[in-house]
Amino acid sequence: MRESLISQLEVITEEEQKILDGRNVSRTLYTTKKTFEVEAEKLLRDGRLIQVRTHTRFIDFPEHNHNYIEMMYVCQGKITHFIGGKEVVMEEGDFLILNQHVRHSICCASREDLGINFIALPEFFDIPLQMLQGNNVLADFLVDTLRQNSFSEKYLLFKLSGILEIENLMENIVYSLKNLGKNEEKINQLSMGLVFLHILNHIDKLDYTSPQNYKEIVLQTTLSYIDQHYKEANLSKLSEDLNQSLSVLSRMIKQNFGHTFQELVQRKKFQKAMTLLSETNLSIADIVAAVGYENSSYFYRKFKEKYHMSPREYRLTHQNGDQIRI
Repeated sequence: MRESLISQLEVITEEEQKILDGRNVSRTLYTTKKTFEVEAEKLLRDGRLIQVRTHTRFIDFPEHNHNYIEMMYVCQGKITHFIGGKEVVMEEGDFLILNQHVRHSICCASREDLGINFIALPEFFDIPLQMLQGNNVLADFLVDTLRQNSFSEKYLLFKLSGILEIENLMENIVYSLKNLGKNEEKINQLSMGLVFLHILNHIDKLDYTSPQNYKEIVLQTTLSYIDQHYKEANLSKLSEDLNQSLSVLSRMIKQNFGHTFQELVQRKKFQKAMTLLSETNLSIADIVAAVGYENSSYFYRKFKEKYHMSPREYRLTHQNGDQIRI
């Protein structure tokens, strides 16, 4: 982050000065309840969907939970949480999302340790969820939390250091929320949606210490990989990235999706091809190349085997945008 913003975030708050003067964390700043549940109503300004505040330093922050989804981003240094008795160390660039049921405590942070807390109402996530679309680890987490149909403690920790696109977006969001600008709330909803989309492109950065089933992570990474790299998707490359043996990964994909890796790739290519056939005027030869096939005769043969019509017949039948199920 730019030095001017870091300098702004490093300023000792009134609460922190009281702590330095020998006082404890004042629970009345955070909650009206007997149990230590941080309430959004205590921290959000009137009418706002989201607020940002620096994590309180110079003291061990006691165990608590929140009545909202909490997100923390580490701008500098490190922040250490204890979640379910397990030490979770966040370093610069890390991004943590906790649902309202997670109880956690946080170790004393020094002046140089800068963690940013996002306090957001459910409505804030409407636009990011629309941008995520479909089934993925982030969308499922948010939907499950916002529906409040689960009482289990869930969190996601992403190790995102060095991913420039995310660093820039997070800096923009923090700056905007600290220096309230025009239309900043809608801009920040869109920016957070972009952060989530970039995270999905780096789903391998989901730290495996978070309480997510490792198999789910592998399968989600597989779908994300195919979605992003269907033109040149390679199972050997994916197995290396996931540190999984080729045979184990291949078997896991087949057992859980009912299709082999190559079948999933072909489905994605055909899905893209059908969109191009029905929504563009590109030549069929260009479409074949665009979806990653070098051999057009092979594409024609496989397409007709699956859909019982040629690509040209498909285009003539579905030019109004209707598509057959894949």
